[in-house]
Amino acid sequence: MVAAADMVAVAPLEAALRPMLREDVSAVANIEAAAYEFPWSRGIFRSCLDNGHHCWVLEQAGAVIGYGILSTGAGEAHILNVCVAPLHQGRGHGAYLLHRLLDLARWHHAERVFLEVRPSNPLAHAMYERAGFNEIGRRPGYYPARRGREDAIVMAMELLPPENPG
Repeated sequence: MVAAADMVAVAPLEAALRPMLREDVSAVANIEAAAYEFPWSRGIFRSCLDNGHHCWVLEQAGAVIGYGILSTGAGEAHILNVCVAPLHQGRGHGAYLLHRLLDLARWHHAERVFLEVRPSNPLAHAMYERAGFNEIGRRPGYYPARRGREDAIVMAMELLPPENPG
């Protein structure tokens, strides 16, 4: 059995990761709207950039196909959003984005990473578990839902410092 810390995420199918630019906000918001019933607005993405969050896009053949947003500070990191365009899901792009955000959290000396996920999104929940996240609680009524509000599953992962070989 391979431990999550031993897994290496490889960019699938010639995908390239780069920092998100203001010019990417429309493409990112369009992906968000296609993927989620209650998407973030363009203004939220602009605020993430303006507030200095670590915003990255995944490109393939010159088109943005996914993105990830990470907040860091005080020895912790929070994955705010990871999303892949519906037509590109199921190909490892989400796991690749997640692992790159975890690398970035380590680079910023985070000791723990948090995230929230909808119970109604079992594929994302399973991806986070495979990466080594554990459920640590719930936030009641966190997400808007078709019939009121949906709880969030709060997940966390302890980040160990890289091992020193030798």
